[in-house]
Amino acid sequence: MDRGEQGLLRTDPVPEEGEDVAATISTTETLSEEEREELRRELAKVEEEIQTLSQVLAAKEKHLAEIKRKLGISSLQELKQNIAKGWQDVTATSAYKKTSETLSQAGQKASAAFSSVGSVITKKLEDVKNSPTFKSFEEKVENLKSKVGATKPAGGDFGEVLNSAANASATATEPLPEPTQESL
Repeated sequence: MDRGEQGLLRTDPVPEEGEDVAATISTTETLSEEEREELRRELAKVEEEIQTLSQVLAAKEKHLAEIKRKLGISSLQELKQNIAKGWQDVTATSAYKKTSETLSQAGQKASAAFSSVGSVITKKLEDVKNSPTFKSFEEKVENLKSKVGATKPAGGDFGEVLNSAANASATATEPLPEPTQESL
């Protein structure tokens, strides 16, 4: 690194907020006795101001707590109010509004896609119902129904037809019970 670039970079530490500035002063810096005494007086004055401000803050916090108690504001109520205010602040942001709008559009597109899928499925089921294979199967079921359940009125659903066919075939294969002395 040449000297021109080095001048742009700071090599001495920069004091952070709250850091003791006196600790960052180089020990090679020499102060006259008069300057030291002035700094000591200023240090005492600043420390006294800090102490006073801490006492004032503590008194204000105590007064605040007393006012809240008199108004009946509990910590839970305060928490609820803070959450409501926070939520209101969040919903007012442009990021929230953009996200909400994007999600709304995505929901509309998803709804349209599901509707489209439902229409396609309905059409496919209608195609299957109108296919020659299904028609042939339906005719066979109707023939079976007419042979097995002639006593039942026409119609009924497919499940009833299958149950009646299963019952009819089960009773046709079972032998009749032999009469006993008690049944005579």
